[in-house]
Amino acid sequence: MKKKSKSEAVKASDIVSSISAVTKEKSISMDLVLDTLKDALATAAKRYLGKPAHVEVVIDKEKGTLEVFTRQTVAEEIEDPETQISLEEARSIDEELEINDELIQELDIDLFGRTAIQTAKQVIVQRVREAEREKVFTDYSERIGELITGVVQQVEKGNILVNLGRTEALLPYKEQIRKEHYRQGENIRACIADVRNNIKGPQVIISRTCPEFLERLFELEVPEIYDKTVRIMKVVRDPGHRSKIAVTTNDSRVDPVGACVGMRGNRVQAIVRELSNERIDIINWTEEISLLVRRVFAPAEVKRVIPVGEHKIVVVINEEDLAQAIGREGQNIRLASKMLDKEIDVFGDEEFASLTEEQRDAALNDVTEEKEPPQEQQELASPQEEPETEEDTTYDQAYESMRDEARGDDAPENDNEQDGAQTEIIVDAVDSLASTDDESDTAIDREGETKEGDETSTNL
Repeated sequence: MKKKSKSEAVKASDIVSSISAVTKEKSISMDLVLDTLKDALATAAKRYLGKPAHVEVVIDKEKGTLEVFTRQTVAEEIEDPETQISLEEARSIDEELEINDELIQELDIDLFGRTAIQTAKQVIVQRVREAEREKVFTDYSERIGELITGVVQQVEKGNILVNLGRTEALLPYKEQIRKEHYRQGENIRACIADVRNNIKGPQVIISRTCPEFLERLFELEVPEIYDKTVRIMKVVRDPGHRSKIAVTTNDSRVDPVGACVGMRGNRVQAIVRELSNERIDIINWTEEISLLVRRVFAPAEVKRVIPVGEHKIVVVINEEDLAQAIGREGQNIRLASKMLDKEIDVFGDEEFASLTEEQRDAALNDVTEEKEPPQEQQELASPQEEPETEEDTTYDQAYESMRDEARGDDAPENDNEQDGAQTEIIVDAVDSLASTDDESDTAIDREGETKEGDETSTNL
């Protein structure tokens, strides 16, 4: 066996220490990086040998040593050329070997050649990139519904590409508040709505219109919500215009609405500014449906609340407050209906009093029977999902196009350059094993390539 030189031991120690740095930087498993390095060096060794051989790589993290060797059994008949070697060939290496003996030959990494080392570098870069992408996908998948802050990287055709640091996120046009406009370099807050695993890496979809975004903002601004003293029961939104949030508490000493409003309204005003002056109605939640309806429609004065079956409520409002209760283009009544999960019919008190018997019976008719037809609509829902799929495809294309343009015209190449830079502390250490000494540059290349040919293939 060839004894390792002092310089080789130093290089091996550098590689092992570099692995530790990469695992911390990328938050990936050290075992994964070690296995990747072993596979890369084994591939390089087989390419150097130019013949079938069982190659093993041993890395000692504590001692900082790295060994590459072949292990073969001496046999009369060769059944597996990788794990077996003939007696004649074995004795040409060691005359004392006998049948069934094990031949171990340590390989000098310096002799692998620059092309072989280049192969090792590519394996390392690819594996680390895949591990990092999987880590990002797993991490962000567990953070769906969480509030994040990023920097606007690019705006194109209404869609916004946001840099989150570890990856990019897409803020689609339909997930934006319509009155908002962003420029490159501006900070932006949103909620993680979905995470998809694409060929080019994880695709994070964020939203500023989902109810969860409003919930996270209240958690951020209201300590009582963050520590669970006050609980958010339900949120409904017409993004950019109006929203309703129902809160409650089990602590009789705490006013849930007052906690959300804050001193002189400072807490809720901070949220309103974040949402481009979206009007927010904060409601004290109760299980008593009649009281809840009155709170939902406040400050409009509710005269009567008439539950009709399980799915409908008739609400009689003070005639003067009727327009306020309905809201602009029916906005308030739509939000109230979502908050209560019921269909709501609103009447002015004078109008309701003037209804004929038949009209009143029709108004107070249970809509349970009318709830049956939506089953037909549900049956038709499956074909209607196709446009959403097409829309998702559009988002995928927009996301990839914007990300590629942000990184450069040749995205795959830039990916390699970026990932190569990220794992530079490992691959450069591996590369140095083949490029430090003049002897390594003049070593015989088992594939018949010249030194000049090797040098032209060193750049990824």
